[in-house]
Formats: sequence, C-alpha cells, structure tokens
Amino acid sequence: MSDAAKDLVHAAIDIDPRGIATLGIRDAGSLNILSTPVLADLLAAFGRLHGDARVKVVVLRGAGDKAFVAGADIKEMSRLDVASARVFIDGLRKVCEAARQCPVPVIARIPGWALGGGLELAAACDLRIASNRAQFGMPEVKVGIPSIIHAALLPRLLGGARASWLLLTGDNIDAAQALAWGLVDAVVPLDRLDDEVMHLAARLASYGPAALRQQKRLLREWESKPLDTAILDGVEAFASAFATGEPQAFMAGFVAAHAKR
Repeated sequence: MSDAAKDLVHAAIDIDPRGIATLGIRDAGSLNILSTPVLADLLAAFGRLHGDARVKVVVLRGAGDKAFVAGADIKEMSRLDVASARVFIDGLRKVCEAARQCPVPVIARIPGWALGGGLELAAACDLRIASNRAQFGMPEVKVGIPSIIHAALLPRLLGGARASWLLLTGDNIDAAQALAWGLVDAVVPLDRLDDEVMHLAARLASYGPAALRQQKRLLREWESKPLDTAILDGVEAFASAFATGEPQAFMAGFVAAHAKR
C-alpha cells in the first residue's frame, strides 16, 4: 500500500515503478458494497491519484473475486429520506465522476458481480476487462428507484434499445452478452483476469504519459463538443503535443526500428 493511502480505511493505493496505480476497495464486504464511508474513501483516493504525476494508468478493483462492486448499500438506502437520498447519491456521483475525469486511463477489473452503482462505476471507467464469470445488471427498478447518474452513459455504450432493456427490466446479463453488447472490452477466464488487466495496463504505461493524458482529455471533451469544433480543436492539440518532446522521441525510435528492416 502506498503511503498516500495509509489513512484510508476503505481504499488502498499501490503505485508500481511503471506508473501503474492499483486502487482497491477494501473492508466493504465480500461484494464490495458502496456505503457512504466507502464512497468517501474512494473519492479521497481518486483525488490523490489525480494529483500524482507518477501515475500513468489506474486499475480499479474490488477485494476478492466475487464482485467488482455489487451495488450501493441497500441497508443504508432503505433508511434515507428525500434530503439524505440526495446527499447519498451525490456521493456516488462524485466517485463515478472522479473515475471518468481522472487524467489518466482507468481500467475496471471485473471478476464477478457488477450491479447498480457498481455497473455505473464500471461504465465511468475508460476500459473494462471481465472474467467469464462476471454478471452485469441495473436492478434499481426492482427496489423502487430509477437508475440514475452514470447510468446515463449506458445508451452511449450500448445503444438506446439495449440500455432500455437493461434499465427497464432490471435483469442481469452475463459476460458473453456484455461483450457482444460492447459493455466490456474483453472477457477472459478468471484465472487469466489479472494477467490480462496488467498486460493492458503495462502497454498503456509504456506510452508517452503526456500523450495518454492528452488523449483522455480529448475523449471527455468530445462528449460535449460539436463535431466541427472537436475536429478544429484537434489541430491545436496535435501541434501542442510537440512541445512535450514525446512525438520526437517516439517517432525517432519508430523510424530507427523500421530502418533496420
């Protein structure tokens, strides 16, 4: 565990020499349930990662292999009123948004259940790698509430019809269907999940850190900018990349490697 997370009960941060940060949920039960204390620690942990120049990529995971996150804390939610419900769900919104707005790519490691708020958190990540045992669902309508906040990302990821089915029926889909629908980027056997996640993380960490952060920022900007504006702004983004020295270094290596062929 990094020194930066020793005071956090429910979040563990580890940063390896390559710049791969693993942010793990802990002491949240075997299903990594999102209660108010867990959300507070995750938000604090993301805040520390946002400001750490060493970090090139973040792997977000739960403890164990039963679940990524099996949802928000129903026991806590059952005691909410209108005012406290607003505070509770805004805490989840802030955590999901911290993942979405993290300046580096965030990979969700999904070994098992990803339900409700857990699926919203996974959707807020940039990349999602699942085991073949994973199950996905948005069961909120079954307990009297709508799916909200980052469930709004699901029509973009899945298309309107599939998102409507998931949100209105409250039924689960398995890993194979999630892959076919585009909800996850890869599915592997559980015993290969960590290797697959770390292989992807290492590949991203090997890229120029400035370019990777720039690409993540552009992806977020493209979600709200008109297409013509996004295309035009790309000219300046391309030019400004050369101020970092990364294009010169990486392109020189590419040219040298191919000159030997």
